[in-house]
Amino acid sequence: MNKKINTAKRLFTWPRLINGLTFSRILIGLPIVILLQNGNNDIFIFLILMGAISDFLDGYFARKHDHESVLGAKLDPLADKILIIGPMIWLVHENLVPLWAVWIIISRELIITIWRIDRTSGGPASIQGKCKTSLQFISIILLLWPQGWGTIYTIYIINKIGYISFWIAFSLTLSSAIIYLFNKKETHQK
Repeated sequence: MNKKINTAKRLFTWPRLINGLTFSRILIGLPIVILLQNGNNDIFIFLILMGAISDFLDGYFARKHDHESVLGAKLDPLADKILIIGPMIWLVHENLVPLWAVWIIISRELIITIWRIDRTSGGPASIQGKCKTSLQFISIILLLWPQGWGTIYTIYIINKIGYISFWIAFSLTLSSAIIYLFNKKETHQK
């Protein structure tokens, strides 16, 4: 009996769970795009919500159980981008947001992610960056809300809230990029 418990303890470790949550976001990126292309917004909403929840949980568990790692700090922002960029492009495809805005968001994401990955520790996310990512998830979900999940008026309101959330996320995208780049400049001047 003790052998089974010891084996289970070795299989379940906080670092494995935390990194598994991060890898799960990477793995659901492609199915999300396929679901959007096939018009299956019901399952899309479920998967993107699971991705958003796993994004919160991996950070929460890493901090709570003191298992923050360089690998996690580098993979976490990359997983977020893999999960978010496809739906952002889909928002443009559906004429819900302008192409130039999504281009700026994707450019910022790539620049900052490369900068953070290049750092030895992976570079911590700022509060603005965390709020931006949360609002990106919210705006994507609300803008792509399934048509069968409410009345025309309800969906209209949900979509409008998503549109407003998108532009707040866009503003945070710009301001957090400026903060990251300004802090990077200061770091290189020392």
